[in-house]
Amino acid sequence: MQRPTFWKRLGIWGVCLLCLWLALPNAFYARVEQHNDLAAGTATGTTAPVSRTDGWPSWLSSDLVNLGLDLRGGAHLLAEVDVEGVARERMDGLWPELRDALRELRAQVGTLRRLDAPKGELRVSISEPQGMDAAMQAARSFASPVSTLAGAGQSDIEAVDENGTLVLRYTEAGRSELTDRVVAQSLEIIRRRIDEAGTREPTILRQGQDRILIQVPGIDSAETLKSLIGTTAKLSFNAVLGAGGDAGPDAITLPSASQPEQSYNLDPRAVVTGEDLTDSQPSFDQNGRPAVTFRFDSSGARAFGDFTAAHIGEPFAIVLDGKVLSAPVIQSHIPGGSGIITGQFTVEEATELSTLLRAGALPAELQFLEERTIGPELGQDSITAGARAAVVGLVAVCALMVLSYGGFGLVATFALGMNMAMLLGLLSAIGATLTLPGIAGIVLTMGMAVDANVLIFERIREELQVEKSVWRAVGKGFDNAFSAILDSNLTGLLTAGLMFWLGSGPVRGFAVTMGLGILTSMFTAIFVTKLVLQSWLEWRKPRTLRMTGLLSRLPEKTSINFFRAQYATFGASALAVVVSVFLIASMGLNLGIDFKGGTSLRAETHQTLDIGAYRTALAGIGMQEAVITEVFDPTFAPDQQVVSIRIGAEGGDAALSQETLTKVQDALRQTDPGIAFTSVETIGGKVSAELLWMALLAVGAATAGILVYVWFRFEWQFSVGAVAALVHDVVVTLGVFSLFQLKVDLTIVAALLTILGYSINDTVVVFDRVRENLRKFRQMPLRELLNLSANETLSRTLMTSLTTLVALIALLVLGGDVIRGFVFAITFGIVIGTWSSIYVAKNIVLMLGVDRRSREEREAALAATHS
Repeated sequence: MQRPTFWKRLGIWGVCLLCLWLALPNAFYARVEQHNDLAAGTATGTTAPVSRTDGWPSWLSSDLVNLGLDLRGGAHLLAEVDVEGVARERMDGLWPELRDALRELRAQVGTLRRLDAPKGELRVSISEPQGMDAAMQAARSFASPVSTLAGAGQSDIEAVDENGTLVLRYTEAGRSELTDRVVAQSLEIIRRRIDEAGTREPTILRQGQDRILIQVPGIDSAETLKSLIGTTAKLSFNAVLGAGGDAGPDAITLPSASQPEQSYNLDPRAVVTGEDLTDSQPSFDQNGRPAVTFRFDSSGARAFGDFTAAHIGEPFAIVLDGKVLSAPVIQSHIPGGSGIITGQFTVEEATELSTLLRAGALPAELQFLEERTIGPELGQDSITAGARAAVVGLVAVCALMVLSYGGFGLVATFALGMNMAMLLGLLSAIGATLTLPGIAGIVLTMGMAVDANVLIFERIREELQVEKSVWRAVGKGFDNAFSAILDSNLTGLLTAGLMFWLGSGPVRGFAVTMGLGILTSMFTAIFVTKLVLQSWLEWRKPRTLRMTGLLSRLPEKTSINFFRAQYATFGASALAVVVSVFLIASMGLNLGIDFKGGTSLRAETHQTLDIGAYRTALAGIGMQEAVITEVFDPTFAPDQQVVSIRIGAEGGDAALSQETLTKVQDALRQTDPGIAFTSVETIGGKVSAELLWMALLAVGAATAGILVYVWFRFEWQFSVGAVAALVHDVVVTLGVFSLFQLKVDLTIVAALLTILGYSINDTVVVFDRVRENLRKFRQMPLRELLNLSANETLSRTLMTSLTTLVALIALLVLGGDVIRGFVFAITFGIVIGTWSSIYVAKNIVLMLGVDRRSREEREAALAATHS
């Protein structure tokens, strides 16, 4: 082991100090938040300049980790989707096509004239009444079949004859499908705009027929939230027609965005639209002014290229939300499907526009009906209990490490503290939002950080038995542990990367926390722990080194036969998987409000709100999963307290029955006799079909990535064993939830992702020792070698599981009812993950066998078969 250079020491401690500097503001959350509010007010010119008296020095970082809706609350908007406007646009767009179709039937229908009509209808007068049947048949060709089960066999548009007038309107099934589609599209586009990086953790769900509830943590101003959502961002590229009467009867006239007095006559049929965009980024034009670059998909690029080739020397307009951003003249054929939008942009406006275009255009206008702020969903009682439990758990982990390893445990405790500080600093720097799924990622980070130190200490303990030089023994311990740390963490990093790339919503939030946690764990284990030990050895110069603590009193080597009941243990695991699949298929999962939706109640009282008492009252009638948040608004009277209550669906119906609703209201009135219920509405789930599909795709891709990586680093038998252990852990955990009908919501999804990360970490560490022993003991039977590897890693497996379980048990016992299901899922998963590493993954490797020949022997055998 080489002695660290001055620059290496300076670099390591410099990174640590930088992360501590970034994390420090979170220790003074209220003071820094006040400073940031004052600074924001100064930027908008609404308050006096920020002074030194605001309590936070200007030379310190002021970035904070945003607390999520469940921990802090945030901004609240209730928006109504203008479905009528979409229907009107559809009918307006149909008129030119219908007119062209009817002109071909001029001999039967005579002359045509469009009449004034109610919104969402198209009325056409024909001069020959006897041609009405032919006209209706032509009009019906523009209808599409309704894709929903409720409207199967029907069309979205009907054509009828009303007193000699041809009328096109939406059918009831068509209007219902249109509403569902437009609201669903709006939900996903709003989610992408607000949470493009996956770090905000918003609540976005459908409320009633055509309303969307939007709640975002870390934002106190509804105006800020509305600017994030932005406008409809409908982008199109239209041909510019002649001026005045040369423009034609169908021309539309739109104003210039930068010069409202100037207008353009445009062809209403867009050459390409924003739906053809695949990417959009802020940039600068050739004069250094802010602009926005764009790129079309293959069909859009083809249409754009054909149009520019056919209209060289003619102007075309770039239209955004009914205004012409610019109308450049086409200088040459543009075949690549990419270009640049210029205009009177600031850098912030160019960045905002590119984000809006990447997220896609809202299909309809939004009308904001409510602008509020809300309190934390967990309630202060649950937050206090959870914080207390987290502190107890962290202290217990540190105490366990010190009791187990003595002085080395102190080094691990220091590294763990540094790891948490670095993670907090990085989360602050990127503006991440901390929610229960994020806490799951931090719990996994703690487990991996402790695991890396345990791996190192166990390797050092082995080397101290054979090496006389303390310095060399410590160096070899780090070197031998490196491959296990690298493989276990890289599989986790690969999993996090794929989840972030393919996932969305809370899956992305979990991936960000998990990925950063893995990086900080590797850094502290490989560099910080090593530098601390090296510095201590240089200072004390010990001739001998003994590990003190409880582990020093245990046998240095164990010889447990893990395959004594091979078929019984593996059979028990296989049976558990089969039974779990049967339970999930027959009993189903008890999906919570995040998946199925439910009912939202708005209530008011003039007493001081006690969220904990409300939650207890609802738990008494079996409504433990109700989400209760306090609503704030400056317009409320001083004694007006408003609360929003979301309750999960009953069976297949999202709305609560009248009987259940009465029970809920009676239970709350017993707690607060003055409570009044002002509204009751049906709400959709947080998890849309697209969000669920993306989550499943991300998890599937992560599992496939693990399969490929383990195959590449080990052998194909190891990859099969690792993936089988993952499937075993997740399926059995879901089976337990199905058996006891425990609620499955987004926090449980985060718990399952945590189990996946922990399980692969545990399995890969064991496999790393197996791979090492395969090189060392070429003639040892595979069964004995697997047993030896399991025994050599047993102390590490038990210590890692025990330290993680200590933190989880503290949360399970002291964390309160609200997070109990979440913590139970992770706790059970850690136990079952430890079991699968020992009794599932290795059993599969033993059954499949391993080719013990060297690469040269394999290549020679392969060459001999082809000769």
